[in-house]
Amino acid sequence: MHPLYLYNTLTRKKEEFSPIVPGKVGMYTCGPTVYQYATIGNMRSYVFADILRRVLEYNGYSVKMVMNITDVGHLVSDADEGEDKMLVAVGREKKTPWEIARFYTEAFMKDAALLNILRPTALCYATEHIEEMLQMVVELVEKGYAYETSDGIYFDISKFPAYGQLSGIRLQDQLAGARVEENPEKQHHADFALWKKAPKEHIMQWPSPWGMGYPGWHIECSAMSRKYLGDQFDIHTGGVDHIPIHHENEIAQSESCTGKIPARFWMHGEFLLVDGGKMSKSLGNTYTVHDLVTKGFEPLAFRYFCFSAHYRSHLNFTWPALESAQKGLRSLRTMVQRSSRGPEKPGAEEKMGRFRELFLESVNDDLNMPKAVSVLWEAAKADLGPGLARLAGEFDRVLALDLVKGPADEDKVLELSELPPEVQALIEERRLAREAKDWAKSDRLREQLREMGYQVKDLKDGYEVTRIP
Repeated sequence: MHPLYLYNTLTRKKEEFSPIVPGKVGMYTCGPTVYQYATIGNMRSYVFADILRRVLEYNGYSVKMVMNITDVGHLVSDADEGEDKMLVAVGREKKTPWEIARFYTEAFMKDAALLNILRPTALCYATEHIEEMLQMVVELVEKGYAYETSDGIYFDISKFPAYGQLSGIRLQDQLAGARVEENPEKQHHADFALWKKAPKEHIMQWPSPWGMGYPGWHIECSAMSRKYLGDQFDIHTGGVDHIPIHHENEIAQSESCTGKIPARFWMHGEFLLVDGGKMSKSLGNTYTVHDLVTKGFEPLAFRYFCFSAHYRSHLNFTWPALESAQKGLRSLRTMVQRSSRGPEKPGAEEKMGRFRELFLESVNDDLNMPKAVSVLWEAAKADLGPGLARLAGEFDRVLALDLVKGPADEDKVLELSELPPEVQALIEERRLAREAKDWAKSDRLREQLREMGYQVKDLKDGYEVTRIP
């Protein structure tokens, strides 16, 4: 049995994982702010979280996975500046916040399902947990970690000396900030909002001890993770962009309330690049899962593409790279699906045991998916017969690529006009040989075609040609 090692951003090293409660894992994943469609960059983070969950389950753990849906409180800037992102969407689409949240949540869940991302054990909406957030804010005020201004309640980071333990930011550097602050009532520029007071015209607001208002973004994750997973749980995931502000602030407010760092392991997925650069609206490269489908790609080709780099490494998206991933995935499926129709091979079980060991070793080495996929490719070339299909079915508990039943283009019957001229000529020569009952020549030409990458299957009234992966 290979122990499971995971990279912990908090300690900046790989550590052997063991849960707080034997056999059970509590896991919290920062979910989407549902004011627009999720990009494929966003979805890479959720594929990473899904792989983590599947690897934990592959190791025999029972996983309780909690994900939030931010439908209020996330301002345009992570640093408590600008409008709430939901209100930006209201102005853009002329719908209520509730309608917008419902629409984009459904769109996100559909995209996640297309990528074979497992549904969270608990899916939590921020607007349904205002009471829990207010309880934490009141607690922080009573303990002296927060203070009131004319526009809200702020966390005082000077009262939390451990601030920066996740990101490496030095508290004294934060407190020595020399920029002009938009809110002069804040004691320090890095203090962050726990609760914002709302003007009368604000369309999302709730009663609080400080009048009508709405929560800050960071408090929602602390409140919901605490409610569903307790004061301390096993793993918290998110994108690397969450490290310096959102997750740092979560730790500060949660530890100030409970005396415990909320999660023992903090894990973060790296950015997806597009054509070597940043994904942005101004560049017109904020692609969605729907965009991939529109261009003729199956969503699982993107999942397979995500496995071409480690989750802690940048991954560069290009359309040719996705096309290559789709061809690779379908070639792999072809080999797996054809193997199930072949005869059992002597010695296959012993080989399969070795591949199982290598696969487990790969995924348990901080989710090394490039290596795990290479193990499956090695197995596909090892002449395992139907054992390959059984092995792929086992590995698919982690990979989730529909290897046994998904589409395999190489099985598609090709029209004569789709073939290169030299292949067409050999097929015609073979047809004539068969008409002349020259079986030796027919077999010789079949083998020649195989060497060129084409399989000819004779039928009662003709033949079929398919590509060999």
